[in-house]
Amino acid sequence: MAKRSLGMDVLTAARQRIRRIFNDFPVVYVSFSGGKDSGVLLELAANEARARGRRLGVLIVDLEAQYQLTEDYLRQMLRRHQDVIDVYWVALPMNLRNAVSQFQPQWTAWEPGLEDAWVRPRPPEAIGDETFFDFYERGMEFEDFVPKFGDWYSRQNGGRMTACLVGIRSQESLNRYRTIASTRKQRHDGLAWTTMITARSFNAYPIYDWRTEDIWTFYGRERVPYNQVYDRMHQAGLTLHQMRLCQPYGDDQKRGLWLYQLIEPHTWGMVAARVQGAEFGARTAREIGNVSGRIKVTKPDDITWEQFAQNLLASMPAPTADHFRTKIAVFIRWHQKNNGYTDGVILDEGPLDKSTPSWKRIVKMILSYDYWCKEFAMAPPKSKNSYEAYKKRMKIKREEWGLRGTL
Repeated sequence: MAKRSLGMDVLTAARQRIRRIFNDFPVVYVSFSGGKDSGVLLELAANEARARGRRLGVLIVDLEAQYQLTEDYLRQMLRRHQDVIDVYWVALPMNLRNAVSQFQPQWTAWEPGLEDAWVRPRPPEAIGDETFFDFYERGMEFEDFVPKFGDWYSRQNGGRMTACLVGIRSQESLNRYRTIASTRKQRHDGLAWTTMITARSFNAYPIYDWRTEDIWTFYGRERVPYNQVYDRMHQAGLTLHQMRLCQPYGDDQKRGLWLYQLIEPHTWGMVAARVQGAEFGARTAREIGNVSGRIKVTKPDDITWEQFAQNLLASMPAPTADHFRTKIAVFIRWHQKNNGYTDGVILDEGPLDKSTPSWKRIVKMILSYDYWCKEFAMAPPKSKNSYEAYKKRMKIKREEWGLRGTL
C-alpha cells in the first residue's frame, strides 16, 4: 500500500482524526503506557475532551517491570488531566514472555505470593483486585486482556459504541504497519486508521503516520511533559529511533535490558532477580549487541547442521524443546506443501533467506531463542487457552505428517 500525502501536517491530521472519533463514538478512552507515543495521544485526546465537556477513559496496563521514571510520568500526566479523565490503572497478574531463559519461557507480572520479588510495589491507586473485572482470569496475557477491557468498558457505559485511541505508528515496525494497512480488517466507516475489535468497540490510531521526529517536535513546541527516561536513554548513547519502552524480557525488548544498569541501578537489581536469565541476557546484549545468534551462526566442524539442531534441542528443558520441535515441524511441512520438498528432506546448509528451508536456518532460530519463530513468519497465540489447544492439535498433526519421530 503506497503512502499518500494528506496535504496537511501530521498534527493537524491527528487532531482532525481525534475530533472524528469524538463525533462518532459516545465513549472514548486512551491506552496509555507512559511511552512517548501514548503520551502525545493522551495530551491531544484530553484537550479534545476538555473542549467538548466530555469524559475520557484512560487504560494503563502496568506490567510491573518498568522504570520508576515511567511510574512518575504516569502520575504526572494523570494529575495534569485529572479534570477530564477516568483512570483504570491495572496491575493484575498477567503472563508475559521471558526471552532470556529456556527454563522459564514465561513469567507472571504481579504474581501473588512473590511480593518480595516484585520489581516495584504495586501502585496504591492501581487495580489489584482479581474480581474487579468479570472477564479477567489469572495468568491471562496482555493481548487477551486489552480487547476484553474494551468490551467491558462499553458495557459499563450502557453498551454504547466505544473507541480506544492507541498510539502506534506504522514507522515503528512492519507488524504495526500491517495493523494499519490491512485491507482484511473491518473498519469504522471505511477509515483506514481504525480497526473493529468487538461488536461494540473499535481501535483508532490517530498518529499512525507520525515519524519519531514528529513526536519529539510536538514535545518541543508544545512544552508538554514527557517521560524523563528518554533523556537518560539519550545520555546512554541511543538514537531517537532506538529509544523504546516495554516490558524488558521480551523477544525484541531483551536487547535493552542492559540499559537498566545505567538508567536506574536501583531498579536493575530487582529486574535482574525477577526472572531467570535476565543478568545473562543483559550482559550478552551489552557485550555483543544482541542475544545469541543474530549476526553470525557457526557450528562444530564434525557434525551437520541437522545434528547441531538436534543437539541444541536435546539440551533444552523438555517443554521448551517440544515447543520448538512443533514449530520446526510446521516449518518443514509448509515447505513440503509449497516449495516442492515432497520427501520431507530440507537442505542441511543453505542461504539464510526466507525462501530456502535449511537446518542452518533452524539453528539460527534456536540460537537466537526466537520463541514464537518470527524468523519463520509465525506469530504468537492470541491467548493462553488458544496456545494450549494449538499444542494438542499439533501433537496429532506431527504424527500425521510423519515428523513426530524425527523431531
